[in-house]
Amino acid sequence: MNLHALLRARASAGKPVRVALIGAGKFGSMFLSQVPYVAGLEVPVIVDLDPERARDACRTVGWSNERIERTTFTADATKAFVDGVEVVVEATGSPAAGIRHARAAIKAGKHIVMVNVEADVLAGPLLAEEARKAGVVYSLAYGDQPALTAELVDWARATGFHVVAAGKGTKYLPAYHEVTPDGVWQHYGLTAGEAQSAGMNPQMFNSFLDGTKSAIEMAAIANATGLDVPSDGLLFPPCGVDDLPHVLRPRERGGVLERSGVVEVVSSLERDGRPVFRDLRWGVYVVLEAPNDYAADCFRQYGLKTDTSGRYAAMYKPYHLIGLELNISVLSAALRGEPTGQPLGFRGDVVAVAKRDLRAGEMLDGEGGYTVWGKVLPAATSLTLGALPIGLAHRVKLLTDVARGAVVRWSDVAIDASDETIGFRRQMEAAFAR
Repeated sequence: MNLHALLRARASAGKPVRVALIGAGKFGSMFLSQVPYVAGLEVPVIVDLDPERARDACRTVGWSNERIERTTFTADATKAFVDGVEVVVEATGSPAAGIRHARAAIKAGKHIVMVNVEADVLAGPLLAEEARKAGVVYSLAYGDQPALTAELVDWARATGFHVVAAGKGTKYLPAYHEVTPDGVWQHYGLTAGEAQSAGMNPQMFNSFLDGTKSAIEMAAIANATGLDVPSDGLLFPPCGVDDLPHVLRPRERGGVLERSGVVEVVSSLERDGRPVFRDLRWGVYVVLEAPNDYAADCFRQYGLKTDTSGRYAAMYKPYHLIGLELNISVLSAALRGEPTGQPLGFRGDVVAVAKRDLRAGEMLDGEGGYTVWGKVLPAATSLTLGALPIGLAHRVKLLTDVARGAVVRWSDVAIDASDETIGFRRQMEAAFAR
């Protein structure tokens, strides 16, 4: 709780925390919008495939012409790893680019804040290990739901509670798994024209709707906290904040969980489409269990919502502000040498599942696309199945037919064994397989 004081000391000493941002999309822009208001924080380098777009983003979020003029805008990622930069923020969303940039940052002795959760789930455990060996911080991005959930889990454990479940809320119905970019906007209450005029990418937004992003985020949380992943994927039970400790407890205690100590996502919609009362669509939660009768009595005395036994309670954060909160990760890495969550093992994996009957010769188009959605499974199950990670299910050709709802396997697709990203993923599997 002293990041601001530490930053003020650095600013007073004339040693600002200097950050390079890679990827000036929505998340990156939200981060940039806060920079002018934080004394002691500077972003001298912004890397984007379209440097002029990045410059326009800075104008949009209110940067002065003077600040823009003294910033380097470039498409050359190597400029992010120059002397003087302490922290690199990777916000591209591309798994291959994310792994490449993270490894380059680590090699250059820079802390890396990984907004790119797609890359983290594909190979984060090995990236974090490389960072630890190099003496730098690899961190999940505060403001995004995985880091916020990991914080709640850490709080619960540090105060002596057993974590029963942790995760986030989202808008979900079972039919969403098969939605394609052509049909996504009706579920957001928009027309295609309205979305296009707002610059909204249908495939990206569809990855949130079809369950892929939820799966990726739950895998990241499992890998960072040691919580388990449900054996056959997320349940997405409809649940409001008042019912969290009732619904998210083990089945033998009357809840929906197959066991205690798992990640799960709750839906803001009942299965018939009605809104859930006091939903948690934008937030994160942790369900905890009192270790003794005295603690359970305290739950009641201090107004916590509990199940009927009084032993299960929930804490939650109703909103997350993504890039507006990213400074917490940046400053934690630079000033404390600590991550705001990082993968410590390979507990969860996100595998590609066919949205429809797929035929040999078709090209897969990755998360949020027309062909596959991402399902979270225990890593051991994924490896046993030989499942293709969703992060590698982009621009690869099918060699065999795959039925609707079936997991796509490595053996079903044409893979370039010389590909650097595939090689690193295979290395991660070998290092962390259990």
